[in-house]
Amino acid sequence: MTSWQQEAHELLQAQRPAVRVTVAGIRGSAPREVGATMLVTPNDLRGSIGGGQLEYQCAQIASRYLRGDDGRSGGLRRFPLGSNCGQCCGGVVDVLFQRLDAISCMDDLLAHWQARDNSVLLTELDADGLPCNRLLAADGRATDGNDVDAAVVAAVAGATAARRMDTPGRAARFALLEPLQTQPFDVALFGAGHVGSALIPLLSGLQASVRWIDSRRDVFPASLPHTVQALETADPAREVAALPVGAYCLVMTHSHALDFEITAAILRRGEFAYCGLIGSLSKRRRFESRLRQAGFGDQALQRLTCPIGIRGISGKQPPEIAIAVAADLLRRRERRQAAFTSNTASVQALRPRQKNI
Repeated sequence: MTSWQQEAHELLQAQRPAVRVTVAGIRGSAPREVGATMLVTPNDLRGSIGGGQLEYQCAQIASRYLRGDDGRSGGLRRFPLGSNCGQCCGGVVDVLFQRLDAISCMDDLLAHWQARDNSVLLTELDADGLPCNRLLAADGRATDGNDVDAAVVAAVAGATAARRMDTPGRAARFALLEPLQTQPFDVALFGAGHVGSALIPLLSGLQASVRWIDSRRDVFPASLPHTVQALETADPAREVAALPVGAYCLVMTHSHALDFEITAAILRRGEFAYCGLIGSLSKRRRFESRLRQAGFGDQALQRLTCPIGIRGISGKQPPEIAIAVAADLLRRRERRQAAFTSNTASVQALRPRQKNI
């Protein structure tokens, strides 16, 4: 999921002022989900909260916070999309504004995010309506050692996506909970040929963390998105052991023999979300025959996807194949996320219900 934390880190390193604009609540239909974020600098926008008039008006408000027009560092505003923004979604969106330099726990937040800790950013409003931030551990305890409201602690446990908590009878108070780590989208792309090269900007746009692996020298472009790590190695199959658990693996090298070695290594390890091999049905049949000879059974072979890409796109141009493959990965990631969220919700339902959530 480029994350806003990465963008914030880069802006703070460059000492560039910015305002974080975050969807903090929705009622009815809305263009983006709670937690969607964009960063507004004096020169550009990074990320999106849905486009259209909502995003335009929020960018204008953020610019005023940047200039310090009213002396405030942030606040919460409500936008009726129909009457206020002329958007046919028809819902109501609450948007949180906050200057990056006013997020007091930013250093700890970035450190926990980079370490992939399962921490949660808690944002509340003080008596003056200004955002206040705290970093919570996965069990709901504050990393600063101070007490946290019991309802918030209960809500943090098992949090998988950003959510808003409102306290009944206290409409002015709310809590926005944002897990720093959601379900990872780790992709291992073996092969820097035409299709692999066409996939990189798509995967980067989907917020995937990509390991791009090839055995040939000087095949990678000089400039890559910061979410992409290029690795030149004489033995790509050995890199399978170092992949994160649950990675989405794509095999499309310049060599069928190398494709086979890598595919076998992925299937042998087994800890992957997806194993896709570029090629035709005849290539799949040849690989299945060789894999059976190598000792792989039906269960392992059923986890191999070949050909790759969603059905209905028959084009063979590299960009066409790349789009079909990226769409399939996105679909599989969303199914996996839905299953993960459903399982977490089932566990949460077994816990005693807390009041004021």
